[in-house]
Order: sequence, then C-alpha cells, then structure tokens
Amino acid sequence: MGVLPRPDVVPYIAQWSEERDPQTTVVARRGGIGYADEIVHDRDEDGVLWARSTHRPGKGRPEFGKVHGLRQRRAMRRLLCQVCAGPADLNDNGVLWLLGEDPHNPASWPEDLLTSHPPLCLPCAATSVRLCPHLSRRYVALRVREFYLAGVWGTLYRPGFPQPVVADAAGIAYDDRRLRWLRGHQLIMRLETFTPVDLTSETG
Repeated sequence: MGVLPRPDVVPYIAQWSEERDPQTTVVARRGGIGYADEIVHDRDEDGVLWARSTHRPGKGRPEFGKVHGLRQRRAMRRLLCQVCAGPADLNDNGVLWLLGEDPHNPASWPEDLLTSHPPLCLPCAATSVRLCPHLSRRYVALRVREFYLAGVWGTLYRPGFPQPVVADAAGIAYDDRRLRWLRGHQLIMRLETFTPVDLTSETG
C-alpha cells in the first residue's frame, strides 16, 4: 500500500496522531477532582483542572475529528484563527465566526449561541466552507460584537470508590458547582451580540 499524501490544510487546533494524552490518575480533591501528581500548570486561573496533552504538531497524521485542547484554549483566549493561528478577522461589525447552523432558518438556532470553535480569518473561513464536510453542507457566518468565555467542555466525574468515576461528557458553566468535578478539554464561548453576514461578499 502506498503512503497517502498529507492534506494541504490542517487546522491549528486539530490533534495529530502522535499527540497522545499522558496517563493520569484522577483523585478526589477539595470537593471535586484533581490529579494524584498534580502540578500548578494543571489548572488555569479559574481553578479549572485541564486534561494533560503532549504538544507535537505536525507529527504523525492529522486527526480532524479531535481537537488539541491547549491550542484550542490559546485560540479562544487570544482570538486566533482556528486554522492558521493568525489573528481572527475583525472589522467594525465584529469578529468573524462560522457556525454549522441553517442560514435560511434563524428560528432553528439555539437561544444561547455557545460554541467551542474559535473564530477565523477571512481566507481560512473561505477555505473551511469549501473543504470541511460539515460546513460544506450548511453554515452561517457571523460578525460578533459581544462575546465572552462562558464555560468549559470536558469529562464530568462523580464521587466513587476508591476513585472518582466518569459520569459523562458535558459543557459546564463557570458558575456551576459541578465545574470542580470536570476535567476540561475545550473552552466554550457565548456569542452575545452578532450579525449574520454573507461570507462570499466579505471575501470578495
């Protein structure tokens, strides 16, 4: 069997096959969970426990269905394009986001627009709707003026013996007490004030 060529476009936040999560032991700690060998860098300034991951972009095969948690967090916090890691596009109408919603039926959109997908720059947005199987079927482009980090998506645990046990995968708001029982994988952004735009017109 021949070697398949690597794709030309691999999103910055995509995980690579040689980026494996190190083995960790989750224990009960401080009314929630922690690591048996926890270090200060395992938590962020909000006290959220984050999944550990190795950082080896470009090594192995891109795994498009998986997101590298550390790069996703960096892109969200710094408003970087999720594909190229450059600055996300910003104009007078706001920052550019793409969502996989029906552009012709806004009534079907969820009341709370929450996303774990970082924003994009214009060139990468145009590439994404052409190459991404999900977005090629349907997408809406938004210019977002007001937004804020609302919570964390990850693995939710519950008390168990002798160690906490996995309960579910969940998105948990920052003001939810269950956040202490979450091992975070991705940040969640709430898109508050936005305007749908024609991406084709914007990209010229």
